[in-house]
Formats: sequence, structure tokens, C-alpha cells
Amino acid sequence: MAHDNATIVRRFVDEVITQGDIDSAAQFVCEDVVEQVPFPGQGPGLEGLKDVLRGMRAAFPDLIFSIHEQIAEGDKVASRFEWTGTHKGTFLGVPATGRPVRVWGIVIDRLQAGRIQDTRIIMDIFGLMMQLGAIPPPGV
Repeated sequence: MAHDNATIVRRFVDEVITQGDIDSAAQFVCEDVVEQVPFPGQGPGLEGLKDVLRGMRAAFPDLIFSIHEQIAEGDKVASRFEWTGTHKGTFLGVPATGRPVRVWGIVIDRLQAGRIQDTRIIMDIFGLMMQLGAIPPPGV
């Protein structure tokens, strides 16, 4: 079961986030999914998640989300990921810079009946903001 859950998470990342088929998210994510660490302004449930993903793809149209490591136990899957993209639209209040970014993170998903029921994402937003020039690098 744990292995199947890891595969479901990986398919969600590949098909919905990287390929941009946001409308297919419902086959991987529960309608009332709980985001434990919501993005600023993120609404509830599946629709809130889809809005965030649409916003990310609008800001980074060439977004590629890669899972580098997964640990699955029971109903939980931890995935260490990295995503890359070119900043071509406003993101978290920062207007397009045209800069390439590379952002790491870890997400812990809990699945129920083959779909993601709750999720907790830890992402290097500070590093992202430095790459976008919104925060000066240390020592400047």
C-alpha cells in the first residue's frame, strides 16, 4: 500500500504540476484536502490547491517539479523535491523578472483511499525570494 501511495504522489506531481493538467487533480487529491501550511491567500480544499497551482504555472510557465527521494510508511509519503522554472509572471507579489529559479522542499502527504487527504509542504521560499531579487543576498 505504501508503495502505491508513493506512485500516486509521483503521478500527481508529473501529470498535474509539471504537465499542467490541473483539472485532473481530483483523481489524486480529495475534494476537502487540508493544506497544513497554506500558501498566502490559499483557499480551502481542492479548489484552493488548484488555484495555487494555476498561479505557479502562470508565474513559471516552464515549471518542472521533480521528486528526488521518497519515503513511504503507512498512509504517509514524504517526498524531497526540487522545482525549476523561469519567472515570467507575478508570484507572491514579485513582478516577472525573467530569472531562472531552482527551489528545494519536502512535502509530507497523507493518503486515504488512494487520494491525498492532507499535505504539509516545507519549501525554501527565502531562497526563492533571493533568486528573484526580492530579498538581497547576505552581506550586500
